[in-house]
Amino acid sequence: MTQENVELSLLRGAVIPTALTGVIAMGLSAFIAGMPGFLGALLAQFIVVIFFTITILVSRISRNLDPISTMGLALFSYTTKLLFVGVFLWLLTTYTDRESINRTSFGVTAILLTLSWLGGEIASYTKLRIHLPLPGASSSNSGNESEGEK
Repeated sequence: MTQENVELSLLRGAVIPTALTGVIAMGLSAFIAGMPGFLGALLAQFIVVIFFTITILVSRISRNLDPISTMGLALFSYTTKLLFVGVFLWLLTTYTDRESINRTSFGVTAILLTLSWLGGEIASYTKLRIHLPLPGASSSNSGNESEGEK
């Protein structure tokens, strides 16, 4: 399986349960809190999907980089995403009224969507058949004779 297929499989495995969870959360939030609940849940879905999709895109960008560069890029993207989420939450609380966007719907939906995304990604990853080269696997018992063979 090519690396591109792995990323698409992970994305597909995460998006489907997240979309289902998002639709259910938006419906329940709209039923419980009205339009502000719906908007809070919709906004949470937007933020969570963007946050995790960037992670898969960074994986795609860094597939041919050395491990140190990959780690640097991963740490940079994670720090940047957290900074943007923090700024977004600050803007949300500063420039919107509680009557326009329900904060509880936003928070609960964001947590449920995060769990759905990670669960879907983990489930799709466990279905992949990725074979990693093991150190020393290419030579079969060369130089590793047992005591009985000497």
